[in-house]
Amino acid sequence: MPFIVVALVAVLTADVLLLTRSGLEAGQPVRAQATPKSTLMAQQQRRPQQQQQQQPPAQQQPAETIQPVTPLKKLHKPNLFVLTRKPFTNELLRKVAKLRGVRALELADAASITLDGKRVQTLAVNPSTFRSYTPKVTASSDALWQNVAAGDVAVSFVLGNDGGLALHRRVAGPVGTLRIGAYATTGFGAVDAVVSKDVGRTLGLPRDNALIVSAPDSNSDTLRKAILEALPKGAQVAMVNPVLPKPQQTKARSWPAGSFMTGDQITVALKAAASKLGRPYVWGAEGPDTFDCSGLVQWAFARAGVRMPRVTHQQWVAGPQVPLSQAQPGDLIFWRLDPTNPDYISHVAIYWGNGKMIQAPRTGDVVKISPVHTRNLAGVVRVSPVMAVKVR
Repeated sequence: MPFIVVALVAVLTADVLLLTRSGLEAGQPVRAQATPKSTLMAQQQRRPQQQQQQQPPAQQQPAETIQPVTPLKKLHKPNLFVLTRKPFTNELLRKVAKLRGVRALELADAASITLDGKRVQTLAVNPSTFRSYTPKVTASSDALWQNVAAGDVAVSFVLGNDGGLALHRRVAGPVGTLRIGAYATTGFGAVDAVVSKDVGRTLGLPRDNALIVSAPDSNSDTLRKAILEALPKGAQVAMVNPVLPKPQQTKARSWPAGSFMTGDQITVALKAAASKLGRPYVWGAEGPDTFDCSGLVQWAFARAGVRMPRVTHQQWVAGPQVPLSQAQPGDLIFWRLDPTNPDYISHVAIYWGNGKMIQAPRTGDVVKISPVHTRNLAGVVRVSPVMAVKVR
């Protein structure tokens, strides 16, 4: 199963999880300072062998056939997301847990899988503990997490709505079919599907290769560097909902010459996007024949020599925000359309000029020029190539 790159998460995005041990009561947190017992690996109780033989986890429907998911008790904020090439060992977990400021950890299984013919970044989790680290509207739904525990897959609103995965539909997975049980944001920008650990085992996801770190009182950048030093080569650490020092100066940042795209670059990017008018929207597509919204932006700007990050919430921080009234051709316009996470940036278009934009809207539609609309508008960003290239 391919190792997910750090596109899974990006600068300035949302929420996560907590470390559990086998033998603990479901949902009981493990404080980072505690001395580990026999194992620190996140474990989910297996279903009775007879049930597994009768019906594979990915096919199971009735929630009452499995252990109930622990009720939500408290929400937690995540700060860092760690990926490794090999499973976390007890020793590595202890190293991370002992770092200054670390309060809690959660193990998960992470990989890119094929779902309904689309490559989807997926987490396999313990529903009882993972729910506490998702946005409140997601965390509060007992039915959602019970369905995940029963074998359903919860997909992001963007994948469901724009990607054409209708609720309660069965879609092809790596092994058999999976039922779309809910639209639910995890708070991780590029994670678009969540399953239980049992289903993850069935799908062949690598075990315990992802770790979420909660350290709300620590500088996330400093802690990120410390974690990289503590782990073997090849580990990747991305900031999620980062805690960073406040700027010393409150005055507006001055932008030196060369900070923004030249007129020629803007023209090239707009012509490149326009050359794809009529091409179909395909969720996750990056061109050259099919695109999703952020894929079109990345492809068109690359033609102008501008290296853009891949997904909407990353592109949102690729330059300073400007008022819509001051938008210029080549600026990016963003919307918050996800009802499961109203703060999440979920759609992007390129400002064409004269109140028009060029965009790849959703499944069933094509790349087209449309009037700009302001419903659920998040804002307008003027792309700075020097900033865009630094976004991870």
